[in-house]
Amino acid sequence: MSDRPTVLIPHHVPLDSAREVFEGIETRRPDLDLHLATTPEESREAIDEAEIAVTFGLDEELLERAERLEWIQALSAGVDRYDFETLEERGIALTNASGVHAEPIGEQVLGYMLTFERNLHKAARQQERGIWERFRGGELAGKTVGVVGLGAIGTRVAELSQAFDMTVIGTKGNPDDAPDAVDEVFGPDGLHEVCQRSDYLVVAVPLTDETRGMIGRWEFRMMQSDAVLINVARGEVVDQDAMVHALQQGAIGGAGLDVFETEPLPQDSPLWDLSNVVVTPHMSGSTPEYMDRCAELFVENYDRHLAGEPLENRIV
Repeated sequence: MSDRPTVLIPHHVPLDSAREVFEGIETRRPDLDLHLATTPEESREAIDEAEIAVTFGLDEELLERAERLEWIQALSAGVDRYDFETLEERGIALTNASGVHAEPIGEQVLGYMLTFERNLHKAARQQERGIWERFRGGELAGKTVGVVGLGAIGTRVAELSQAFDMTVIGTKGNPDDAPDAVDEVFGPDGLHEVCQRSDYLVVAVPLTDETRGMIGRWEFRMMQSDAVLINVARGEVVDQDAMVHALQQGAIGGAGLDVFETEPLPQDSPLWDLSNVVVTPHMSGSTPEYMDRCAELFVENYDRHLAGEPLENRIV
């Protein structure tokens, strides 16, 4: 590692986002050797000297050329698109942007819960048809929210839910490290109890071999018939066919979905037409502050990298 490592933002980052994160990094560390590539040709030229990449992805060609690369800072929490085995073999560190999404996703989860509790989705459909028909709404206070995955996002969901006087339970890989906002925490083997007790079941785990399909037909059978599933993780964490069946049969009360097995969600998907489903186009993590927060996270990790200290959010 050089004293002043070359940092590349390749063309894989959309131009507006690339400029935002470039400015955010440059403002905090104007002395940093930072390069922004806007075309594949510029990326190929710059990657030969790059020791660090800040990006949403890195294609196979660039990765092969990146002989000096030591660290990739992903601009997303999900990193399932990266070849972990190749990175490990070449000694390239990979860190993600976990925590950057926590506030907007937490607020959107709260929005889903308020939508179902106050029947706002029903009101929207009535408004489209010009129908005045009164209905009743409920209260989140006193309800139980189960958070599957108490990382940065799950923790923020717990904090916001606690502010609404909800009971918060959840699962975490290490239950001893649970956030204060959770009333009761279980290890991964407590998933079924969380499913049984939750009025709102929030899925906020990363996609791994262990979590793929973890919410399936048995989990839906365990949920209360008026319970609502909220998925802000990855579509593959939930068995989509089993979920559609549970929604159609009234086995669960509804679903707030931001992620799907196939994206964009196909036009022939029954999820579009189900009255007990709220569909959003994988945008729960969006916020005007996103790239600036990524820049702040990167600079903090950059200083650790120079000092030889462990990197935050390290995946590989």
